[in-house]
Amino acid sequence: MTTVTEGRHAGEFLLSEANFHRSRENATIAFSQTLLAGTVLGRIAVVAGVVATAAADAGNTAGAGALTLANPAVSSKVKDGVYNIVCTEPATNGGTFEVTDPTGKSIGKATVGVAFNKEIKFTIADANDFVAGDRFTVTVEADAEDFQYVAYNPAGADGSEVAVALAIYGVVTPADATAPAVIIARDAEVNGHQIEWPAGITAAAKADAIQALEARGIIIRN
Repeated sequence: MTTVTEGRHAGEFLLSEANFHRSRENATIAFSQTLLAGTVLGRIAVVAGVVATAAADAGNTAGAGALTLANPAVSSKVKDGVYNIVCTEPATNGGTFEVTDPTGKSIGKATVGVAFNKEIKFTIADANDFVAGDRFTVTVEADAEDFQYVAYNPAGADGSEVAVALAIYGVVTPADATAPAVIIARDAEVNGHQIEWPAGITAAAKADAIQALEARGIIIRN
């Protein structure tokens, strides 16, 4: 007798969602993805479509150095919004700047004369010495179409390591093409027993992902 195993149904994991499809979002699934319904998703920026602009604060020390963006100016981990780069440790012919992302989270320290190469990429040149509080901003303009979704990967370093959404339907993309999809992006309750996690995920990584989803209003019920 042949045994047939029934697979996951589209949206089967959903317990509740917001009215008028507010929980849902149109999305683009990146190349080389095999997603089941309920797969946890990360998001990566398509660098070529992102615009970044740097500016020095009007109150900076007269004649202080400049910030020059790299080419490309961002990585696939970049977020939409304004990054702040603030001098925290002045030094003669140098200095250290704290870099915070649009959510206010620190993403590292930039040293004058040394390339900073994280979510945004730049080098600060020395001229007149900076003082504490001198700052630059980098404004990132990344629209929804500048992002693609991939399976959540806690070991990733490209943006896939942050859980942001759930796949409603199963999707398979080839190595040379993307595909449209509808995802759960916010404000929903889901059945934790019907969520697709990466194979071998640790308890700590799963806890981090659940917390990241909760921050977007996606609550996992077990």
